[in-house]
Order: sequence, then structure tokens, then C-alpha cells
Amino acid sequence: MANNPTVFLIMLAAVAFLISLSKGGLGGMAGTLSTPLMALVMPVNQVLGLLLPIMLLADVFAIALHWRKWNGRLVWLLIPGAVIGVTIGTYFIANVSTNVLKIGLAIIALLFVAYKVLEKRILGSLKYQERNWHGWLAGTTAGFTSAMAHSGVPPISIYLMLQDVSPSVFIATSVLFYAILNWIKVPFYFFTGLFDFQRLWQISWVFPIVPFGVWIGRWLVTKVSKKIFDNIILVLLVVTALLLIFG
Repeated sequence: MANNPTVFLIMLAAVAFLISLSKGGLGGMAGTLSTPLMALVMPVNQVLGLLLPIMLLADVFAIALHWRKWNGRLVWLLIPGAVIGVTIGTYFIANVSTNVLKIGLAIIALLFVAYKVLEKRILGSLKYQERNWHGWLAGTTAGFTSAMAHSGVPPISIYLMLQDVSPSVFIATSVLFYAILNWIKVPFYFFTGLFDFQRLWQISWVFPIVPFGVWIGRWLVTKVSKKIFDNIILVLLVVTALLLIFG
């Protein structure tokens, strides 16, 4: 674990809560922050295997909240690319040093921030004509960044926004895809040795936080300004990324 067990436990509880908030309806912003935050207190490759079971549990509650509101066709178009992306990402994890992984994680976080800042300009400048391969490309990119950092939001957000689906279908389709994507990562992480089952047993006390966090996230959707919340997360992402690079 981390050099300071107390800091590790506090960070783990906070990260589990952030993951749950994002699954409850506040979008992927909070979840994107989870891996960089944990990487401040333990090696990135250990973080990935530690957080995935928490995400899998949160996915169960998220799917229940958005049951059958998704667009199944769009999900299926994303899956083949997701498998390819996870394969490439996991290979990268297994063959580079933890320091390179940490820098890579920081870069992904900063790219995510850049995307969110420029999101409207990016989408506004695109003249879109639907092609099936767009789903494969989005799935591959999301699979790679998700395998590396549990963050596949930008490519999926761009892809679904271009499909002109309703907000409820957008959220539900995202939820289902990320749930499937997380299960795709399980065998890859297992055979790469990213799961530490003894440690997972030791941190199982955080699992009850998940349904509570999902419920709070669902409640906060109608109570807080999503723009303000997202801006806070963006600032935290930048600070965390810089700490990963220079810390």
C-alpha cells in the first residue's frame, strides 16, 4: 500500500465515492479523476487492478438506473474496437515502466481537460455523415485510454453526440458501453497480473460506499450545477496531472 496507510485509505474512500457519483448521473468527469488521484499514493499498474472491481460494482447500479433506455445498435458498433483498444492498452501497460505509465496517465488526464475546454468548438466544426467505422474508431480509442487510465469519455462523448440521440439515450448508452468495456478489461488485467486479490480483500470495506455514492449522484443531478461541478473536476484533474509529472 501507500507509504502512509491513513492517506491511502482516505484517498481510496474518496475515489470510490467519486466513481459512484459519476455512475449516478454526474457523467464521467468524476470517474476520470479517480485513477490519477490514486496514482498519487500507489503505482499506476496497481491502481488499475484495484479500481476495476469498484467500477464493476458501480456499473450494476448505473445500469439499473438506466435500464433499457440505451441504443443497442450504437453499443454493438463500439464493442469490436473496444476489444482492440484494450488489447493494445494492456500490452502497453505490461511492457513499460511504472514511471512511464504515470506520465502517460497524466497526459491522458490533460488531454481530457483540453477536450472538455474545446468540446463545443470540436463538435461545432464537424460536418458529420454517419459511418459504421466511426463506432469502431471511437471504441478502439476508448478501449485504449480506458485500459490505461479507466478513462474513455472523450471519444464516446463525441461519437454519441454526433449521433444526435436524446440525453437519456446518450447517458444510458454510455453506461451500458462502459459496463461492457470494464468486463472486457477483466481477463486482460487478470492475465497481465494487475489484480492483487489479497489487497482487494483488504479494501472490500469500500464496496458499501458504492450504492450510497450512486444514490447521492442521482440526487445531486437535480440539485447542483453540472457546469460548476465539471469545472471543479477539471481544475483537480490539472493539479493532479501536474503532481504526477513533477511530484
